Amino acid sequence: MANKSDSSSVPAAIRQIAGSFRIAGWTSFWLQLVLGVISIVVLLLFIVFSRSPNTNNANSGNPGTSFGVFLAICGIVSLGIGVYMGFRYVRIGRQLQSSNPSMRPRKAETIPILRMGLIINLVGMLLTILGAWAIVGSLAAKSISQVQTAIYADPSRLISSLDILAVQANINTIAGHFAGIIVALWLIDRISR
Repeated sequence: MANKSDSSSVPAAIRQIAGSFRIAGWTSFWLQLVLGVISIVVLLLFIVFSRSPNTNNANSGNPGTSFGVFLAICGIVSLGIGVYMGFRYVRIGRQLQSSNPSMRPRKAETIPILRMGLIINLVGMLLTILGAWAIVGSLAAKSISQVQTAIYADPSRLISSLDILAVQANINTIAGHFAGIIVALWLIDRISR
């Protein structure tokens, strides 16, 4: 019952913004978390199986793929920070519902947090796109250099299904960053009205 009286003392416009922060924050948090975990698992599978002595994949000696995987890891780390920012939006939404006006964050305090989340996701997306370019570029070089015959002497120059895992991890990470960007932009729009 105390929550009902607390929420009735909060102006309707602030309650709407608080609800927007909570819904968008949870949406951002879960989308980025799920896509990030999937990216981590897929990238770990790629790393483990590409280094396995039983595979004929020579990605460990390919500088394009190695650099691409490094950038993909950097993108996933920044996605982890984006997950934290999504949770931070939820906390801002909860603080906005406080009946004590001094406990509510001001617009001037909230917009820099949203901008920081936006920048984190933009930088993460850039790193991941650069990683994807490096990986896809090395795969394109492999595909161009492949001999189109049934008998092939050097299996390390063939594109394997394992190579696609690195691309999949990058695409999932890009999607997670995109979700974070959309949420931050939407919240900035809502708070600026």
